[in-house]
Amino acid sequence: MKASYLSLSRSGLRERVRSAEEILRKCGLCPRRCGVDRTAGELGFCNSGTKLLISSWGPHFGEERVLVGRFGSGTIFFSRCNLGCVFCQNWGISHLGEGEEVSFGKLASIMLDLQEMGCHNINLVTPTHQMPMILHSIALAREEGLNVPIVYNCGGYESLEALGLLEGIIDIYMPDFKYADPDMALKYSNAEDYPQAAKAAGKEMHRQVGDLTKDERGIAFRGLLVRHLVLPNGIAGTKEVVRFIADEISRNTYINIMDQYHPCYRASDYPPLDRKTAGREHAEAVQLALSAGLKRIDGLLKNHLNFFV
Repeated sequence: MKASYLSLSRSGLRERVRSAEEILRKCGLCPRRCGVDRTAGELGFCNSGTKLLISSWGPHFGEERVLVGRFGSGTIFFSRCNLGCVFCQNWGISHLGEGEEVSFGKLASIMLDLQEMGCHNINLVTPTHQMPMILHSIALAREEGLNVPIVYNCGGYESLEALGLLEGIIDIYMPDFKYADPDMALKYSNAEDYPQAAKAAGKEMHRQVGDLTKDERGIAFRGLLVRHLVLPNGIAGTKEVVRFIADEISRNTYINIMDQYHPCYRASDYPPLDRKTAGREHAEAVQLALSAGLKRIDGLLKNHLNFFV
């Protein structure tokens, strides 16, 4: 089992980089399709140019158990974001752009350092708006011996054009699926077309990598892993999210139904987002997933369902 990008020719990988960088001239990296020329200094919704901006990196042990293993997931957190979530828990990074500008070579070196530390994968957190520059660094790192799987840990708001350039490079797609209702997506993330885009992206990701596959150690090396954060008062539309995944992607989809929501950033201005998600709400979300036919639920414990017995 080897990382997908190792099967892509060096010239093929370089051509992907060139094609991705060309998108920056009339930016369409995400469904917003701002159309700005980032190579000329124009900025769109994400306020990003052509430079890499990262906030932190290192082995991470708080990710899904199938990514962490013994030595952790090699996470790299990228600054800025193509979404505008009013409840973002990392708002200093995503909204304010806190971070450090690094060169392609520096990011490649970080990837190699994480691999040297024993990390089981390179976990790219919020990569969508910086994808061309990230690909450039992956190409450099591969030349120096990078060989672990790459995780594309994104918000789910992706363009099919950009995803097409990632085929054969990304091993594990890990998108959020935040909302099923366009009104909720507009109100809380300024992205009315989010449900439509997330559904199309999820299908394309699954077409590329299939269901999540693990090695003999129980560590994921290829496939789709979906994250769904349960929000107060059913704002996330869990019933439709899990129905879509089960019926239109795969009932064997590995999903993390997350219960860690707590009010951050401007959430206090948007009731009911001004309170934590209740335990019953999370248990109900898990039950909806099970009822839809999804069985591969990260961290599923019997006590999640105690509310129903």
